[in-house]
Amino acid sequence: MELLQLHYFRTVARTEHMTKAAQELCIAQPALSKTISRLEEDLGVPLFDRHRGRIRLNAFGKAFLDKVEKALTLLEEGRKEVSELAGLEQGSIHLATSTLDRLTDALGEFLALYPEVSFRITQASMEEMTQLVEAGEVDMCFTALPINRPDISTVSLLKEEVYLAVPHGHRFAGRKSVRLSELAEDPFIGYKEGFPFQKMNDLFFREAGITPNFVCRVDEPTAIASLVRAGLGVALVGNCGGPGSPLNLLRIEFPVCQRNFQIAWNEKRYLSLAARKFRDFLIGYFAEVGETGE
Repeated sequence: MELLQLHYFRTVARTEHMTKAAQELCIAQPALSKTISRLEEDLGVPLFDRHRGRIRLNAFGKAFLDKVEKALTLLEEGRKEVSELAGLEQGSIHLATSTLDRLTDALGEFLALYPEVSFRITQASMEEMTQLVEAGEVDMCFTALPINRPDISTVSLLKEEVYLAVPHGHRFAGRKSVRLSELAEDPFIGYKEGFPFQKMNDLFFREAGITPNFVCRVDEPTAIASLVRAGLGVALVGNCGGPGSPLNLLRIEFPVCQRNFQIAWNEKRYLSLAARKFRDFLIGYFAEVGETGE
């Protein structure tokens, strides 16, 4: 059994199409078919069901694919570790996040200290981030929603207050705080369904016992701030709060509305030296910054 056979098998198993797999691997389709047949002969069982020119991964193939994925992942992690020890690479970090605005300052300071490190950043939904970090396709993720998986470790970095933003002239504009239930009849501006912050806000609404009347849903925090200022409605906000905010911000008395941003990584996957440095840097950076509002 050869390593090349395993790489070829994984591609064919993913595509379940010999011609597409051959094109992706940049080899001739007959050569790929012969390689897969030889692998099946070595194993003594067929890995695919073949019918009228179509192939489907069978029970043997699915069981074998699971082991192949793990083996190839371990080999790749071993290659990275050996290269790192030999000084063959300067270090790279693959990070997944749904929001970058809370990380930009920290990223800038880290790169000033380690200019040789290269970053790859993937913006993803909460579900995508969980899958990426579990599969080892990213080194770590930065998220405000908890990841409850047995092999995923997390460290809390930043807690921020969530406020109620109201336009000028609103009946509560002169108040300093409010209970969220008092806004049951107000028009709300929110994020689109499925957006990470909206999932958290929905939890706050449920705890307050209200179903908000959304008059607009967006995917940008700046859009929410602009629409509140325009008088379209009220909104839960974080990052646009704090000193100098152009919005009327009210502290929410009940329920407690906070976002807890954390860094998460997979303990079962190899974490490069650069990634470990970045993780530890973030922990120290936000410890110095302390708790902050948006």
